[in-house]
Amino acid sequence: MQPKNAPILWGCFLLWNLYASSSQTDYPGIKARITQRALDYGVEVGVKTMEQMIKDMVIPDLKGSESLDFLKIDYVKYNFSNIKINAFSLPNASLTFVPGVGIRALSNHGTANISTNWDVKAPFLCPIVTNEVEALNLNISALEVLTKIDNYTVLDCSLINPPEITENYLDLNLKGSFYPLESLVDPPFPPVPFELPDRRDSMLYIGISEYFFKSASFAHFVAGALGVMLSTKEISNHFNQNAQGIGSLFSRIAEIYVLSQPFMLQIMATGPPEISLHPNNFSLDLPASIIMLTELENSTIEPIVSMDFVASTSVGLAILGQKLICSLSLNRFRLLLPETSHRDVTVVRFENILSSILHFGVFPLANTKLQQGFPLPNPYNISFVNSDIEVFEGFLLVSTDLKHEATSKQQSNLHNWGSLELVNGPWREQPVP
Repeated sequence: MQPKNAPILWGCFLLWNLYASSSQTDYPGIKARITQRALDYGVEVGVKTMEQMIKDMVIPDLKGSESLDFLKIDYVKYNFSNIKINAFSLPNASLTFVPGVGIRALSNHGTANISTNWDVKAPFLCPIVTNEVEALNLNISALEVLTKIDNYTVLDCSLINPPEITENYLDLNLKGSFYPLESLVDPPFPPVPFELPDRRDSMLYIGISEYFFKSASFAHFVAGALGVMLSTKEISNHFNQNAQGIGSLFSRIAEIYVLSQPFMLQIMATGPPEISLHPNNFSLDLPASIIMLTELENSTIEPIVSMDFVASTSVGLAILGQKLICSLSLNRFRLLLPETSHRDVTVVRFENILSSILHFGVFPLANTKLQQGFPLPNPYNISFVNSDIEVFEGFLLVSTDLKHEATSKQQSNLHNWGSLELVNGPWREQPVP
């Protein structure tokens, strides 16, 4: 088999569920860069996969007739049965970037050993390769670009402009914006341009901007996701699991307010969390309020004391599977004087109490939700290995290699078998006279 040297999208398994859609965004929230190392690995995996698929291929018997005009023969009867491909190789396959065009797949001196009860040479393999590529393109074009993250938000990872292709890499500019489920309206702040560093050691680089995280915090705030109501029992049970004696704080609070009724804590954000990305530092400031409420004998809820505060946190980062996992740790907080409806209340150790509530109660709950992670753009059946995360000014950079995850035995699609090119034209499935 000697397929023509032509730019075909054999490397399209690297172009995941990201297809162009109309967008008002001038700059991306996410940049993905595919390097030559990724293409070389794609060739290695693709050839092995194709070799196995072709060896396992079940080719149907072919019966019919074919006119051979160049031999002045009206027709020739043929009957192919028990067709098997015993060996197949593409020793000189390669993928390369063509600036401004796409990805070129080259394969010279490919060989195949075919056995059948009629010894004939026919270019069966090239149409099969072409058909598989066309089917793959069709499947990718049907994939969604909106991903539901949780019960509150969705993430738009559509391409905002055509891929940028140079001699060394392919860049994808993705919208990378979160929206509340009920409203797909852009946040009231624009994305800021950023540039990926010129590196080629890894197969894939993913740049994630401040805009990505700011849109996430804004969407979750607008959707009402940044709030929690905790009963005394829930908090005390959680505290007792994390720090001995912390639960007694709430008994002292009850004594301070001379309460005999059970009480609850409501913690809610008063604004979207503020995100800052600086070299080697990812911080999040959460403006919020904490309200202590009690349930009276007539089942009405009465607020006892409320406090506004700003919690300053550091954000830890990790790659788990194909997701970016974040975790919060409290650095400090600024506390405003509490407001209370009880005149006999003496403000005692509120900072210690609030610090304990945040550190042992709220943040563990928040980190549990954050373990769901943010999905990173990744090709189908490809996992990240040797991953690294760096924080730069205004964006963070994920550097990673790729590993193909083999699934159950793949079956080749022999669709459009009737369009196979025989000796002098397409096979027309003519009946034998």
